[in-house]
Amino acid sequence: MYKGKKVIVVLPAYRAALTLKQTYDEIPFELVDDVVLVDDKSPDNTVEVARGLGIRHIVVHQKNRGYGGNQKSCYDKALELGGDIVVMLHPDYQYTPKLLASMITLIGNDVYPVVFGSRILGGGALKGGMPMYKYIFNRMLTLSQNLLMGEKLSEYHTGYRAYSGAVLRSVDYERLSDDFVFDNQIVAQVFWKRHSIAEITCPTKYFEEASSINFSRSMTYGLGVLGVSFRYFLARTGLLKWSILGSR
Repeated sequence: MYKGKKVIVVLPAYRAALTLKQTYDEIPFELVDDVVLVDDKSPDNTVEVARGLGIRHIVVHQKNRGYGGNQKSCYDKALELGGDIVVMLHPDYQYTPKLLASMITLIGNDVYPVVFGSRILGGGALKGGMPMYKYIFNRMLTLSQNLLMGEKLSEYHTGYRAYSGAVLRSVDYERLSDDFVFDNQIVAQVFWKRHSIAEITCPTKYFEEASSINFSRSMTYGLGVLGVSFRYFLARTGLLKWSILGSR
């Protein structure tokens, strides 16, 4: 626990058998109370590796639900276990678990209720091998999102995120997409509820075993992101009510 707050790390897993142990071994268990792994019907032996590591809370999807659907199961289980601080860490070792302490501390000391690990701050994305087209795509989308949403994040597309349990309970993430655009929809919900998001510099690694989406899926994702941002703009300017945002 951290200052009496229960800390839970959630691992949204898909084909993570080769990288799960390396990720798990670097988790600071002096701060973390529980680990939840949700397997989205992996075709490899991710579940067997997780059991071998002694992970107690394993949720196995009987059919592939997608990245957003995986996160929903992660957060459902973390809140069921009484998580006060919930950190999503990808088990593909693209993001270093060594930043968990910093993210937990910011939330645990009530400095910020949400913390993102940004690959853009400090130039970590390109240094870690992010393809140039993805970097340019990321920067263009983030600029558009900041303009439409009236915010100033360096990156909306990181998969390294920490939330207070109170924030997760205040948003209705079950109403969101089961696909990759879930990440941006939940950001919209967080901002709509007037929660602040802190960002810390996060190095990242691109390698064969790290999960990534291809160019066509990236384009679909980008269009979805712009759709989220535009609808948020209409909602915040009073021109449209968007049901997923709920009341303020």
